[in-house]
Amino acid sequence: MESVGVRRARPAASRGLPGPPALALLLLLLCGPVLGELRAPPEKIAVIGAGIGGTSASYYLRQKFGKEVRIHVFEKGKIGGRLATLNIKGQGYESGGSIIHPLNLHMKRFVKELDLPTVQCIDGLMGIHNGEHLVFEESGWFIINMIKLVWHYGFQFLRMHMWMEDILDKFMRIYRYQSHDYSFSSVEGLMHALGGDEFAGMLNRTILQSMQKAGFSEKFLSEIIAPVMRFNYGQNTGINGFVGAVSLAGIDSGLWAVEGGNKRVCEELLQFSKASLISGSVMYIEEKARTTPTGGLKKAYEVTYKTDSGINTDLYDIVMVATPLNSKMSNITFLNFDPPIPEFHQYQHYHLVTTLVHGRLNPSFFGLSATDRVELSDVFTTDSPNSFFYSLSMATPTRREADVQSKTATDSAVWKIFSSESLTKEQLNLLFASHDSVDEKEWLAYPEYKPPLKCPPIILHDRIYYLSGIEWAASAMEMSAIAAHNAALLAYHRWYGNTEMIDQEGLYEKLKTEL
Repeated sequence: MESVGVRRARPAASRGLPGPPALALLLLLLCGPVLGELRAPPEKIAVIGAGIGGTSASYYLRQKFGKEVRIHVFEKGKIGGRLATLNIKGQGYESGGSIIHPLNLHMKRFVKELDLPTVQCIDGLMGIHNGEHLVFEESGWFIINMIKLVWHYGFQFLRMHMWMEDILDKFMRIYRYQSHDYSFSSVEGLMHALGGDEFAGMLNRTILQSMQKAGFSEKFLSEIIAPVMRFNYGQNTGINGFVGAVSLAGIDSGLWAVEGGNKRVCEELLQFSKASLISGSVMYIEEKARTTPTGGLKKAYEVTYKTDSGINTDLYDIVMVATPLNSKMSNITFLNFDPPIPEFHQYQHYHLVTTLVHGRLNPSFFGLSATDRVELSDVFTTDSPNSFFYSLSMATPTRREADVQSKTATDSAVWKIFSSESLTKEQLNLLFASHDSVDEKEWLAYPEYKPPLKCPPIILHDRIYYLSGIEWAASAMEMSAIAAHNAALLAYHRWYGNTEMIDQEGLYEKLKTEL
């Protein structure tokens, strides 16, 4: 007699249904491509480039695919890529990206997980130079600065901060999307998910057009906005609206850096991900079919690379290209792809020169007498024919043993100058009353932003992903980390067929309503 509420189960076969072994086989045959757990993980992944994009990718790929997958990171130069330092008089100074915003959550996560020490960037006094004289100069007194700003520009600064806050609020949505494992197959799709047509449209209009539309004055745009664009991107207000907003965020307070150099993040990410570094340059990538242990064929990519020991090849299931596909940056040839991998000759990187000078500023260049003190630590320039440099900033060592706050501009200091061309002796003598060292480094820092310009694709082929295309929205350390996380998620979901995690519409509203 059966107990109340309990019914003996009859054998499945007696009900005309397949038993457990047969059911499992049926599900495997019918649903195998859909059920991600039934597919074996990739064996090997290649990451090309060991800058912040490539090393972030190795970190996130390890997180998603697990400890068994082998990750090879190719780098022809030094780990860190465009994050690099120059040594001057026994101290290291950033020659590339030097500041990190307090809202850069990927970079904050990295330094916390890697236990890297950080230093706060010291706020100094800023001046705007038009090639002939200073048109604006900060005071050491906050109230005086406020009076000066209102006198010169009305309440435009306050309006700019409100305008920026709206953009940053939308930008911050990417962290929520990525924390829920959502990914995007194009840069434009990612931008649209952050703020719809209006936000994505910032890629297709200039920062000048965006801010003119918002009602900012021509004086404010030429004397404040243009110098900030020149300081951060070596370009004028013709750059796209989104990269312009990223540039404006770079003058916020609370900026910080990694002690010992920001390249340390790349070095530690590589080690933390347990990826293997291959010191060499990738020459060719070709699609191949390799035989599996069961005798079947499996798609793979053959990577041909050159090291000191010669030319080598290896096969990979997934390839992440984390270096700009540009003849000056990398010279990779994609062989025998049908359709062919798109070429990127139209995407040329901007030529920027970083000059580090150990010396004392010339007071007369700033309209002062020879005995006067130059109090400024940052000088931005307007977009004027007489402005032969973009910006001039007092540099601080990557290791802060000395009390740099006590140093004044009248003392000899290290100054970082951004310019489009090498500075001549005459130009250096205009800027400096005296100097005893000049170190110059060409820095292929950013794309040349001329909207409208479509961003390069993220998916170059079935399992080849391009991270550096996000630079055409904006180039920054955090943008590279965002691209790396997105590409790792995208590769994972496409490998396992999780289409519901790619290019989903209405994510903001969907996630906002989740408990």
